[in-house]
Amino acid sequence: MELTPRTAAVVGGGIGGLAAALHLRAGGWSVDVFERARRLPAAGTALGLWPGALAALDTLGLGEQVRDLSRPQTAGAFLRPDGGRIATLDVAALQRRTGDVVRLISRPELLALLCEAAGGEGSVTFGRPVDDIRALDGAYDVVIAADGLNSAARTALFGSRYRARYVGASSWRGTVDGDTGAVVETWGEGLRFGVTPTTGGRTNWFACAVAPEGQRDPGREADALRSRFGHWHAGVRHVLERLDEPGVLRLDLYHLDPPLPSYVRGRTALIGDAAHAMTPDLGRGACEALVDAVELTRALRVSPHVPTALRTYDHERRSVTRRLARTARLMNRMAHARRLTGLRNAAMRAALALGGPPA
Repeated sequence: MELTPRTAAVVGGGIGGLAAALHLRAGGWSVDVFERARRLPAAGTALGLWPGALAALDTLGLGEQVRDLSRPQTAGAFLRPDGGRIATLDVAALQRRTGDVVRLISRPELLALLCEAAGGEGSVTFGRPVDDIRALDGAYDVVIAADGLNSAARTALFGSRYRARYVGASSWRGTVDGDTGAVVETWGEGLRFGVTPTTGGRTNWFACAVAPEGQRDPGREADALRSRFGHWHAGVRHVLERLDEPGVLRLDLYHLDPPLPSYVRGRTALIGDAAHAMTPDLGRGACEALVDAVELTRALRVSPHVPTALRTYDHERRSVTRRLARTARLMNRMAHARRLTGLRNAAMRAALALGGPPA
């Protein structure tokens, strides 16, 4: 006798949501994916995939494709505005420890790959926000909330106390022509500028500055960046010379505070930024969403009892991601320090010498 497949709803068709849908469908589940946006993004900046995220992609059967599409991070450093070196990233040590390196890929490329593997764009209901996730309760065996930083699901399940809060810094990002070859962050007083090579011989860049929440310079963001960073070393100026106003995206930085007491409520589980939104200082947001998705769906595929599977997921992921979120927030504070930057730089060297965050 043919068994009726178990059912899941995934709210959010980003990296974590698509990964969860892919893995459950591969295990014979019937999955509905609801995404607020009307289509997958066609443009976006680069992200780094750490070894743990690459292992998650291996589980999904996409690891080799991602390695083929991406490029390895071969070098990295933290610099002062004058170009002097604060610390060097030991890329070889990470490879010796894990057998892999950080891989650099554009977010749209990764999303397109996940979506195609999960069944194509026709398998996602686009333009469908779910404003109250509790309305799905009882209609599915499990509901997965992957609706991001300002998660409506998190608010519905845990209340408005658990929300994204401004960290005191604004960010700019974009992509320019030319290949930098290395990941480099430059730290000043309340300011920083980073470059990351990406696919297609281009360079992904970002900048951060301590600023009031919501502050904007409409039509002048590129000029404002040149004013703030134009006297920094040649590597920064090289990128600034290539900026054009339409290519500059500005976003304020947020993190989830306080952390959630659980990533599970009833038969609903939160993953990615919905569960543990962190500042981007470790470059781990997309990575942890992938690992969340694989750990959650692995537990669901193994256990016939959904509440048991959800407890397993919460136990496996909550302490790890809360620790990463604290580390990211500490690094954010260090990076944007406006006093005692010499001590800050020494602390950064010591942290990297001890091995940095888990891979």
